[in-house]
Amino acid sequence: MTPRRPVVLTLTLNPALDHTIAVSGLKLGEVNRALNMQADVGGKGINVASCLADFGVPTAVSGLLGRDNAAQFEALFAAKQIDNRFHYLDGLTRINTKLVDRASGDTTDVNMPGPSLSAEAIAQATAHFEACLDALLPQAGWVVLAGSLPPGWPADIYARLISAVRQRGGRTLLDASGAALSAAIAAGPDIAKPNRDELAELVGHALPDLDAVVAAGRELLDKTPALRTLVVSMGGDGALFMNRDEALLAHPAEIEPLSTVGAGDAMVAGILAATLERASLRRAAQLATAFSASKLARLGPHLPAPDEVRALAERIRITAVA
Repeated sequence: MTPRRPVVLTLTLNPALDHTIAVSGLKLGEVNRALNMQADVGGKGINVASCLADFGVPTAVSGLLGRDNAAQFEALFAAKQIDNRFHYLDGLTRINTKLVDRASGDTTDVNMPGPSLSAEAIAQATAHFEACLDALLPQAGWVVLAGSLPPGWPADIYARLISAVRQRGGRTLLDASGAALSAAIAAGPDIAKPNRDELAELVGHALPDLDAVVAAGRELLDKTPALRTLVVSMGGDGALFMNRDEALLAHPAEIEPLSTVGAGDAMVAGILAATLERASLRRAAQLATAFSASKLARLGPHLPAPDEVRALAERIRITAVA
């Protein structure tokens, strides 16, 4: 079977192998016996691509990948027919450890920083990413810029890539944090998905309630003309979906979570899947929340069958926010 041409490219500068260890009643400073352990390919853009592939959206991936433990990543890409456009480095891709406490439902992350590259190596990698844009845009249409930056990378790399995508006729969805988020927002992505704390950092003040989040979202939309849609994830309080015409609160689905790891990435995938279907903001809120809720019941970057996700989307409650 000939793979379909990708309509989405995701970029993951800091991927990881996620070692998820389940315990019952984590006791810090003591010996804990694991219930089980699972190793999964991770990294925000890879998680997004994996969920999109499960939903039937042809997807390509790029970013940085260590040769010494690339096999598990490559196996996922092959199994899901994801077009692999990664830039390979010597050494290992970072390994993160996630402790899932089945008694409390909490997840504790211990994340490694990622590879340190010279200025010359960063320039070579950036040139590789731009070559991917030349090869895939504007046919691919959408580029997802997601996740943390490895040590030493310029904070404006996402901002520069947003401009490069726009010059090639593509559009961008941004899911970043810290200085990279601030610089990239100024460059004007088409869609952004900060969480509540990240939005508070962008506007420079605390957001204690939903009204404050809505006001901050409108402030961000007003000062960023290229930004068309803003989605603010708020954990157990749901997610706020906004454009210049309306604001909608998507309430969480009643799902018993197995792990919260990757739920935000699944939401990004759902936002993009709905956008590709030219869905209304309300429908996008339902589908994106269903993506996230479906991921909660699974370890690893995987979704159930598309019909099951769509059925769950129909049950997501949406409230208009004044």
